[in-house]
Amino acid sequence: MERDEWWLRLLMISGYKLSYIRRLRNVELSQIVFSEQLLPLLGFSREQTEAFLQVDQHQLIKNLDWLKGDDCHLVTYIDPEYPDLLRNISSAPLALFIKGERGNLAKPQLAVVGSRHYSHYGQIWASYFSQQLAASGLIITSGLAVGIDGISHQGALTAGGITIAVLGSGLARLHPRSHLGLAQKILENQGTLVSEFLPFEAPRAEYFPRRNRIISGLCLGVLVIEAGLRSGSLITAKYALEQGREVFAIPGPLDSRNSEGTHSLIQQGALLVAQPEDIIENLNSSLCWIAPLSSEPPIEPIPLLFSPDCPLVDSPLYAHVSHQPISVDIIAEKMSLPVTEVMIQLLELELSGVVQVVQGDISESGKQGDIKMVLIR
Repeated sequence: MERDEWWLRLLMISGYKLSYIRRLRNVELSQIVFSEQLLPLLGFSREQTEAFLQVDQHQLIKNLDWLKGDDCHLVTYIDPEYPDLLRNISSAPLALFIKGERGNLAKPQLAVVGSRHYSHYGQIWASYFSQQLAASGLIITSGLAVGIDGISHQGALTAGGITIAVLGSGLARLHPRSHLGLAQKILENQGTLVSEFLPFEAPRAEYFPRRNRIISGLCLGVLVIEAGLRSGSLITAKYALEQGREVFAIPGPLDSRNSEGTHSLIQQGALLVAQPEDIIENLNSSLCWIAPLSSEPPIEPIPLLFSPDCPLVDSPLYAHVSHQPISVDIIAEKMSLPVTEVMIQLLELELSGVVQVVQGDISESGKQGDIKMVLIR
């Protein structure tokens, strides 16, 4: 079985996988034989191995054909091209689909994120900071969303810099469609499009919070420009803190609801920045920890299958999900927690195979209440 087909099949099956794949990090790539026999040796269950052999052949062939396209790549967790900063986060994606310059992922990056519903104030400063930071040599990474994300990508391009867009859909189903032109400009200017989702995967509401952990995981820090209290940008900032990244925030007018989230971050310890030099000076003092190979989380044995004995079941949040879908807002109310905190906890459960997301309205920020969760038993 060819390497790409093996990885595609693995990505097409469900269940927890990361700890099993980490065991391959101690094996020379040239010595790995990619076949179905490898799965049980790594610890995958019999059900997963059977599903691996029974994936949808039509979808498999479509994805293989996409990888044959110009500048289309599949970089896996065990490949040397996989960025070390991202590899070292607790919920690292198994693989990344990449279109464009894959070498950009290992270069110093700053995430610039913010509200979809931006003001003139936010537009001015997102463009200015992105231009100045890109001109200084930092790659600007964002989510290609309408609003501050798109303005930040465009700012980097205006300065002749490089920008990376991390998508909440497959690269062949780019979302939002209104940014097809911007995505093409990114590629034409030595930039990169990235997604953990299979190329033809449609955008879904629950994919955007998952995307945010990759945005922060790739970067040295996250700059938040205009974000409401329910903004998805705050999820990115929380991931950044959990991943040991710097969090920067630009203050806004006191009477602006668009700045309530950024002001909250500053109150919680995010660095208030007034000029791009504040960020550059801060990052220059911490460049010594870019990709230390010894910081990879230790490989520990884990259960072969999710079971009721799994420690995640002890999470208080687990008691609030069942076979019947329940909105994130209701869970947050019952637990007396912010919606963004509940989203983070639910995502951890989902990545571990404990809960499953049920389709909701497509949203990139501020629509968490439209997302439903259902327990896997």
